[in-house]
Amino acid sequence: MQLLGNLFLLRLAVSVILVMHSVPGIFNNGINEFGRFYLNEIGFAPLGVPIAWTIKLSHIVCAFCLLLNRYTKLASIITILILILGIIMVHFKEGWYVVGAGRNGVEFNFLLIFVLLTIIFPNGLRKNDS
Repeated sequence: MQLLGNLFLLRLAVSVILVMHSVPGIFNNGINEFGRFYLNEIGFAPLGVPIAWTIKLSHIVCAFCLLLNRYTKLASIITILILILGIIMVHFKEGWYVVGAGRNGVEFNFLLIFVLLTIIFPNGLRKNDS
């Protein structure tokens, strides 16, 4: 059954990651704190909280798009852009490693970006053979 192939498994995994990265912040005030205490402080005031909510809600919407196999390219591109901005603004200064030899580095975002690129380009970057 093609629907349950490798890309479905990747879409499922990324969907779970995006939802789990977003939903707890709705209930533990994490989204508001990220907006207030990080985004506002680095120059996005007074829009830090709305930007934080936009990011997290986009993760949830993109997760459902990936899971339902609808608008997957658009959802992947939006998520990739957010991940790249996350690298630039948050993770790059922490180095490569998320855990172990470092903390909060870029490696997880890097992996997610390439998984999403695989979803966008399931046959790789080769020319069409048609």
